[in-house]
Amino acid sequence: MTTALQPPLPPHPLLRLRLAPRSGMPRPIDGAWWPRSYDLLAELPRLLAGLPRAWGHITSVTVNGATWTAGPGRMLVSNQVVRLHRTLTASAADTIVLLAPGQGRWDLLVVPPDTTERAAEPLMAAATEDQS
Repeated sequence: MTTALQPPLPPHPLLRLRLAPRSGMPRPIDGAWWPRSYDLLAELPRLLAGLPRAWGHITSVTVNGATWTAGPGRMLVSNQVVRLHRTLTASAADTIVLLAPGQGRWDLLVVPPDTTERAAEPLMAAATEDQS
């Protein structure tokens, strides 16, 4: 019997997420996320897996319906149902809103996937700088 060596699986791309420092004051933006595409079904599980445990279980996600690809009204992520909502309001054009019952709400700036690293870095830094 022979055993074929399997090539190593490509590593998962790093999650491009930067969160603002915790403080007692509410913030309009809690961090910045730079997804690799506007395919919510592909991108959301990785985002949710990379969030701090202190944020709790995210049960509801709201995105710009004109930007993200269409999908179901809910999806299963890590054996948990996450409800997906779409909005067309101008105030949510570049954000994703994450809700965890009893824990809170977090708004993340979404850096467009086709943004160059040179342009994305200052956007992510500005979204997470200490505002105190």
